[in-house]
Amino acid sequence: QVQLVESGGGLAQAGGSQRLSCAASGGTFSSSAMGWFRQAPGKEREFVAGINWKGTSTYYTDSVKGRFTISRDNAENTVYLQMNSLKPEDTAVYYCAAAKTYTIVIVTNMYDYWGQGTQVTVSS
Repeated sequence: QVQLVESGGGLAQAGGSQRLSCAASGGTFSSSAMGWFRQAPGKEREFVAGINWKGTSTYYTDSVKGRFTISRDNAENTVYLQMNSLKPEDTAVYYCAAAKTYTIVIVTNMYDYWGQGTQVTVSS
């Protein structure tokens, strides 16, 4: 069983930056693909970014390409989401998730473990 705890959310200005962290414990983090998702009020949870088990491959949804960067530190059992050039439409609860697979997963229901989420609010 993997436990995931996100941190780093809060209020940001449009054009600003935030860095989210997700600390994993209790499982085989270093052999799991990781992902970041977000859910805005009244909308479905959507894939934001994914990274493979080694950290050598990443994938992003189109709306965040060039602005967000996912990375991981397997020695620290942590995955990060660096968010730059934030926009009001990035406002959502952000979740990290772990999948029992080595390769990147972009489908929500293929992830096995989820964090509790952290709120990111971007003001204009």
